[in-house]
Amino acid sequence: MLKIGVLGTGHLGKIHLKCIQLATESYHLVGFHDPDPATAAKVAAEFGITAFPTVESLMDAAEVIDIVTPTTSHFELAQKALLQKKHIFIEKPLTHTLTEAETLVKLHADSGVKVQVGHVERFNPALLALDNMPLNPMFIEAHRLAMFNPRGTDVSVVLDLMIHDLDILLSMVPSEVKHISASGVPVVSDTPDIANARIEFENGCVANLTASRISVKQMRKVRLFQQDAYISLDFLDKQAQIIRLFDQFAPDLPHTDLMELDTPRGKKLLQMQAPDIEPVNAIKMELETLAKSIREDTEPPVSIQDGYKALRLAYAIIEEIEQRMMRVAD
Repeated sequence: MLKIGVLGTGHLGKIHLKCIQLATESYHLVGFHDPDPATAAKVAAEFGITAFPTVESLMDAAEVIDIVTPTTSHFELAQKALLQKKHIFIEKPLTHTLTEAETLVKLHADSGVKVQVGHVERFNPALLALDNMPLNPMFIEAHRLAMFNPRGTDVSVVLDLMIHDLDILLSMVPSEVKHISASGVPVVSDTPDIANARIEFENGCVANLTASRISVKQMRKVRLFQQDAYISLDFLDKQAQIIRLFDQFAPDLPHTDLMELDTPRGKKLLQMQAPDIEPVNAIKMELETLAKSIREDTEPPVSIQDGYKALRLAYAIIEEIEQRMMRVAD
């Protein structure tokens, strides 16, 4: 088992503590550090674990550092852990600024340790249900809507919510971004509370993403369109639907749930599937995949490079929104 320590015991930090205590085959939880003594004492009593007085003392005791602190502190803590050759799990977004992220990526290159970024939607059962289905989307539509919560409004909705879908998007499209157009509006805070981005890739794929934190209902849906297939993913209700078209004599033709369909390209066979969804503890699972990558010396499923690319795209969208807002103001 790997010795792991947690930095930060806010709402999400406590969830991490619970998940680590469940992941007994992967980790031994040595303890945590929280800078507030009253909070530290309360959490230590609640979980029956050690509260380390300093970041340094926790790092000395652990092999893996789980960073679940406010984003503004991510860089300092991750840099310190990398310099001490500690493996890292770090919640998204990777850092507060792109410069910080670039510094961490360079530092990690020579560290010899594993770093995984907490883009937890990669472990959503709806996405996992696609299993090994070949994906080559040419149009992607995503809606991530949430009701207003003052927590998190210190940053744009792009970094708060849309970044989840940006990471998913980049994991599905093996191509460089060609063009971005975006708009956003600050409604109740000083940064955009609703944003839309259209992202065009070199391979011709186009993605249209909308994120809002002032919605009257919650929604987390992604729809994928590719040749002969339509895929709908509901990340909130954890459901997936796959509609595929096959030639009548296709070698990989399935044997069940087929309907005939006349198309301009001739007769096709249509299959509608609702894959079985296996319930998982997504946070526990992502922490366990880091342990597996450490044991087997493989790349974590959401690498530091993945976290950097999602952050870079998020800031490109934010810059486009800011430029548009300035043009409108003029």
